[in-house]
Amino acid sequence: MSAAAQSAAEDLVLPGLVPLLREAADAAGVFVAEAKGAVKAKISAGGKIDRKRADAEQHAVHGYGWYASYAELLNQVAGWAERLTADGAFGETEALLAQLLFAEYAAQLVGGIPMNQGEIIRPADLTADREVMNRLFAPALITLMTTGGGQAVKTRIAQLIADARGKSTVEATGLDDVFEMIRDQFHAFAEEKVVPHAHEWHLKDELIPLELLQELGQLGVFGLTLPEDYGGAGLGKTAMCVVSEELSRAWIGVGSLGTRSEIAGELILANGTPEQKDYWLPKIAAAEILPTAVFTEPNTGSDLGSLRTRAVRDGDRYVVTGAKTWITHAARADVMTLLVRTDPDTADYRGLSMLLAPKLRGDDAQPFPTPGMSGGEIGVIGYRGMKEYEIGFDGFTVPAENLLGGVEGQGFKQLMATFESARIQTAARAIGVAQRGLELGLNYALDRKQFGGPIFGFPRVANKLAMMAAEIMGVRQLTYYAARQKDEGKRCDLEAGMAKLVAARVAWAAADNALQIHGGNGFAMEYEVSRVLADARILNIFEGAGEIQAQVIARRLLEDGN
Repeated sequence: MSAAAQSAAEDLVLPGLVPLLREAADAAGVFVAEAKGAVKAKISAGGKIDRKRADAEQHAVHGYGWYASYAELLNQVAGWAERLTADGAFGETEALLAQLLFAEYAAQLVGGIPMNQGEIIRPADLTADREVMNRLFAPALITLMTTGGGQAVKTRIAQLIADARGKSTVEATGLDDVFEMIRDQFHAFAEEKVVPHAHEWHLKDELIPLELLQELGQLGVFGLTLPEDYGGAGLGKTAMCVVSEELSRAWIGVGSLGTRSEIAGELILANGTPEQKDYWLPKIAAAEILPTAVFTEPNTGSDLGSLRTRAVRDGDRYVVTGAKTWITHAARADVMTLLVRTDPDTADYRGLSMLLAPKLRGDDAQPFPTPGMSGGEIGVIGYRGMKEYEIGFDGFTVPAENLLGGVEGQGFKQLMATFESARIQTAARAIGVAQRGLELGLNYALDRKQFGGPIFGFPRVANKLAMMAAEIMGVRQLTYYAARQKDEGKRCDLEAGMAKLVAARVAWAAADNALQIHGGNGFAMEYEVSRVLADARILNIFEGAGEIQAQVIARRLLEDGN
């Protein structure tokens, strides 16, 4: 680039950008804080939140969760910009991505946030107070909205992304060198071992090869966050995010292999007896055993408190009867974290217990050879590689010593404590899927020639890529923030939920736009982007559907203080 062109490009960055980002983020936060009273009034009776009113006002309640999530995301991006500036690392790419993201999200805060393709939440749905609404017209937000995201900015971002073609990221993440070394290691592994084969495995609907699982075990994926005393790597949730991103970028199936080990490991580490920890954790860390999470039942969905699978104590064992569904990697797993009802006189979460239930490893020919178990595969459009199953239990037995923690009635509480990590990890998986969508869209746009040149030259194509990159940057910072909170031992269910909520939508948008860039070819199954679209769709459903996630976020904020 010539000196003149370079100067012109740098002129696209607004003067005083970093303080402007902070002012804008703070203004969004003030709106959320001041709109709280109006939303709370909609759903309250006698000074307390009324569940029936909250259900009737779902649009406003869930929308409040979305506004709060946007405000926190902008807050984290502003903090990221401040930290990079202090380190002298806030370059042109980082500045323009932040500027574009704020420009777009400022416009959405005013005009309406898409909770999904057909439901828009607007300020007037939350409050009729004009003064509160005016917080969204703060000078910083208006400046960014009107001057921060024009065509020249998007074109320049797209060119910067194209110049970085082949790299796993397109901006400074703000992580230290240790995490970036981990990223580089798993990026290289995924490029060699997963990317060349993933689409074939998907099309054939094959289980991920055991050899790959063993290699991942040797890399420490299944014991990444477990203490070294139990054979783990002793790393935190931030490292888990980096690994999950890079593996999911290659294929979400591989990126999700560690999820069940993460859930089982955290359940046992936090709640197990000393004997249970000593026996199970080293085996999980070494990939000697593969766990699976067995919670969901037909007709219960997100309402885990109403599950019916029974476990009756019979001497030194429990006898299990019931049905489970949507169980990932169930046939190949060696142990199940199995949520059951041990108190038949209850009909809610208080009678639930968690069992560490060993089983024989199955295969495609005989998925469930264990006595007392039966089941079959559920065909799915994406998220393949581990397969989904429905399972029936009839006389299935579990040693009584495998009751997690040794006390009945603690299962629901034990499970809820794992949701923070699970949702952080799901947000990281979504980032990986979104990143792959960006890469596939970019590569196709640069290679595909139409009307005398690459389609990358058309603004409607380049703009899609620019917005993908900006949103990925934003949700990455929100996810890393949730991970840092967890690593510091702080409660982060709110932040984890926000990260998962927004990341799932960002992944879907990136995959959908990447397919659109491919045109008709994207609809052909032979193109990888078709798989990425199918994989992205599940992210807004599992680990808390988007509707449930928005409600949990809003209820937590509305019930917290005044």
